[in-house]
Amino acid sequence: MSAVGSTQASVTGKIGLLFGSFNPIHTGHLILAQHMATHTDLSAVWLVVSPQSPYKVGQDLLPEQDRLALAQAATADNELLSVSAVELQLPKPSYTITTLDEIRRLHPGREFVLLMGSDNLLGLDGWRDAHRIRQKFAIYVYPRPGYPIDAATTAGANVQVVEAPLLNISATFIRQSLRQGQSIRYLVPDSVLQLIAENRYWQ
Repeated sequence: MSAVGSTQASVTGKIGLLFGSFNPIHTGHLILAQHMATHTDLSAVWLVVSPQSPYKVGQDLLPEQDRLALAQAATADNELLSVSAVELQLPKPSYTITTLDEIRRLHPGREFVLLMGSDNLLGLDGWRDAHRIRQKFAIYVYPRPGYPIDAATTAGANVQVVEAPLLNISATFIRQSLRQGQSIRYLVPDSVLQLIAENRYWQ
């Protein structure tokens, strides 16, 4: 399912939130989101498209609406996955806690779970209002190579470790391949491949 909105009214249960720039969305993102939606107690996963960070040089970063369109195309035929543009409508720079508060305001009564890799979990205490994120939201974390999860990392937090399949697919590699005229078939869904070709993104 493409966009979060009234069509999600029938979704009940916990909803996982997977944040990312999705520049572009690729098969690795989708496999992870699908695994979380089908191998945990989540009933759905929303992919939250993040705006451009003011701390990053954005030469390679597509405009927000283009990245949103790619993500929507990738999830259009999947009832378990949806795309949220909520973070694009908030003041910048965006902070995760602000986005989480806004999602709760827009969808009262629903339970949301924050999905993140172990690399982000290790740096969570440096986020704005990290203590409130830990207190108010469950966190489902998937291990990433080089970022071990131990008791100290999860202490005092509602953290569940999910052994999700991780593909070593890099959006950077995809963009580089496009610039070099190389195929990215199977690295992204066909619908995303078609939009990239039509708009000549990174070419």
